[in-house]
This record gives sequence, C-alpha cells and structure tokens, in this order.
Amino acid sequence: MVSIEIRSTKKEKLKAKKRVAILGSTGSVGKQAVEVVENLKDEIEVVALSANTNIQELENQILKFIPEAVWVTDKKSAEKLRNNLKKLPKKITEKLNNIKIFSEEEGVKKLFLEVPIDLVLNAIVGLGGLVPTIRSLEMGIDIALANKESIVLAGDLVMGIKRIKGVKIIPVDSEHSAIFQCLIGRKKEDIDKIILTASGGPFFRNKPDELGDVTVEQAISHPMWKMGKKISVDSATLMNKGFEVIEAHYLFSIEPHKIKVIIHPEAIVHSMVQFKDSSIIAQLGPTDMKIPIQYAITYPKMFKSQVEELNLAQLGKLTFFEPDIKAFHALKLTYFALELKKKYPTVMAIADEIAVEAFLEGKIKFTDITKIIEKVMNKFEGCTDPHLEAYFQAINWAKDTTNQIIDKIYKK
Repeated sequence: MVSIEIRSTKKEKLKAKKRVAILGSTGSVGKQAVEVVENLKDEIEVVALSANTNIQELENQILKFIPEAVWVTDKKSAEKLRNNLKKLPKKITEKLNNIKIFSEEEGVKKLFLEVPIDLVLNAIVGLGGLVPTIRSLEMGIDIALANKESIVLAGDLVMGIKRIKGVKIIPVDSEHSAIFQCLIGRKKEDIDKIILTASGGPFFRNKPDELGDVTVEQAISHPMWKMGKKISVDSATLMNKGFEVIEAHYLFSIEPHKIKVIIHPEAIVHSMVQFKDSSIIAQLGPTDMKIPIQYAITYPKMFKSQVEELNLAQLGKLTFFEPDIKAFHALKLTYFALELKKKYPTVMAIADEIAVEAFLEGKIKFTDITKIIEKVMNKFEGCTDPHLEAYFQAINWAKDTTNQIIDKIYKK
C-alpha cells in the first residue's frame, strides 16, 4: 500500500504543474519572468510565449522551454520566426514540429482557444497589452498582470469582465503585489487608506524651475530599478505612480481619496495599508522585480526565490517624504482623471504615451510632458459608452489630439 501511495503522489505532482503563458516574454519583465520560471521547473510549465519583433530572443526562449505555442504580434516577424525554426538542425526541429505560431492581434484569441492555460502573465508594455488582458479574462483564465495600461485605459471594462467570469487578477507591480499581500485575510471595511510608496525617480528633490533642461539620459537613469525607457520617464515625472493610484482603485475597490502616495527613496517598503485602528502593515523586500513576479506566478503557493535576502541591519534607516505636487503635476492629473472617469484615464494614458515618446525623440522638453497631457484632457468631453469600441475611439481621439499639440510645439 505504501508504494502505491508514493507513486500516486508523484503523478499528482506532475499533474499539478501550473501551465503558464508569458506574454511579452522578450521585454524587461518578461525576461525576468523567464528567469523565475527556470528555477521553478518542478512547479511551472511554460506552454506559450509571445513577442513583437525581437525574434532572436524569442527563438532562444523557444529552445529553452519548447512551448506548445508562440504568439508574434508582428506578422512579418512571425513569418521570419517560422523560417528560422525550419533552418535549425533536424534534431532540434523534430522537437519543434508541433509548436503553433499565431500572429497579429487575433492570434492571442486563437492561442487561448487552442492551448489549455492556467495562468497568463501579461508583461506586454503599453496599449498592446489591453486586448490580451480582455481576451484572457473572457476565456476565464487567471491573469498575473504587469501591463498596468490594461487597468488605466479600461479599468471599468476589465474589472467588469473579471467579476462576470469570476477569475483572479494577481498584480505583478511591486507596489500592488505588496498591497495584495498586506490585505490577505483582511476586511475592506477595516481599511483606512492604502499608502503607495514611490522611489521618487531621479528628480524628486528638484524644484519645478530646475527641470526645464532635463536630458533623456538623466530621465531614464532610475536610481533603484532597471526598467525600460518609457516607464523610467513615467517614474521621473511620477506619472507612473499616478497610474498606480488608478490601478489600486480598481484592483482593490478603494476610493481615490483613500489612496495616498509617499516618497520612499530606499525603495525597501514596497507599499503599506493603514487600518482604521491606526495600525500599518507594510511589505518590505529587496529592489528586485523577480520577487513580485514569482509571487504572482505561483500564487497562492510561495517558494524560495533566487533573490538575495534583505539585510535589515545594514539598511541603517528608511526615509519618507511628501511628493511635491507643483514639481510633479502628473499626480494631480491622475486623481483628477480618476474622479471624473468617463474615459479620462484612457485619454490621459494615451497622451502620456505619445508625449513621452516625443520627449525621447527630442521633440519636446521634459516639462512639456505633463503640460501636453493636461491640454489634451482639457479638450476631452468625456464618454460613458461602456463598450470596448468606445475605448478605442477615445484612444484614437487622444492620439490625434496629442500629436497635433506636439506638432505645434515641435515646429516652434
């Protein structure tokens, strides 16, 4: 009897492997997720990967995991991948014969229909992550969400589908992962406020008149986190923290006035929750995205990570400061957009995406970013249509309006 029970347990462990799809696997968060799952091979099976145009990195990942499917959003890159895989040695191509390659926007829907998936990690950057989030939820698949734009652009729609389908959204951002963990076992009515910590980026000590000549190199040099250029600029303006305020509102059903932002340069306390008895629970950890990525992938289980442990004795002290709203107007804009809703957050996020791109291209100044966003928001008249098409109409309007404003500045 004992030997039978042991064999049965082994089979159950094999069946218990979580089937995970990593979307945006060649990006910053995606590559860290790949590193995480490499160390969890007994628990996680990577059944799908996706990229846009970084085919070389995707090929390396395919050879590493031999997934059941890949999704390449760019059609030409998908064809290039097919051709490249055919050129590999026969011993390798035999292993890859059954891999399904999907492409373009509708490819993600086909992927979810044809490949059984337990969890989707959406690490796609920007607007491109919205449709995969919606398709995943519509299919009833739990999602580990690193694509904050999904919530910022269409929070009402995304959370509505989540409620109808009864699926989980596990946050990947370190701040929301921290809040998620602090709230486990707690009642909503016991919450006094959520406190989002922000490292402050490279300029949190600067006055408004000191930011006019900020260079791209300075703006993307985040003091604590290694991130892509766009998110680094958003961190420098504190727009990224504003987006996180919107995320927190939707993810945790917390009123905007109960969500506070505090500057914490050491980035050790990833966020906190204050309860009505004035007690505060905080989540601390090293500044390494692999921790919240692993937590989201393995939830509700927890495993030892490869990240070096935090040595509290060596920290010395932790400091906190109020954010300067005058210098970092983006925070005020996000609260304004969240109070109004009516797709103002959608318009704000798109205006930010285009304005940041213009700054990175040298077309506008660093301080122009939030000025442009505010101008776009002031021109918008709001929209209450709940359908996905209406969100894309607002997105297209914001793109056109933002580009028009930037063109006028650039031509000067």
